[in-house]
Amino acid sequence: QVQLVESGGGLVQPGGSLRLSCAASGFTFSSYAMSWYRQAPGKERELVAAISSAGGSTNYADSVKGRFTISRDNPKNMVYLQMNNLKPEDTAIYYCNARRNQYQHWGQGTQVTVSS
Repeated sequence: QVQLVESGGGLVQPGGSLRLSCAASGFTFSSYAMSWYRQAPGKERELVAAISSAGGSTNYADSVKGRFTISRDNPKNMVYLQMNNLKPEDTAIYYCNARRNQYQHWGQGTQVTVSS
């Protein structure tokens, strides 16, 4: 069955870094665009970063541009989110998303907390 399993979240101080990973299985990973979303308490889920199926195109939310980098490794069925210079407002549950046309899959999420 389809699985997206996120890892790498945790507690980090402001200005610190984390690298999130998402392991995909059960579908043709290289055919899907991949994204990272996040949802903070009391807020709607928002798109953080996205990468095309072959990895040649990326886009980012304005709030993370220059700080976060999305990448993927198609042979390993993995997608990553490198997060640098983290801020308290980056605190949220981060979700991995796979999308191809009308098909969409979600992971269970990983908590990122930025606090001193």
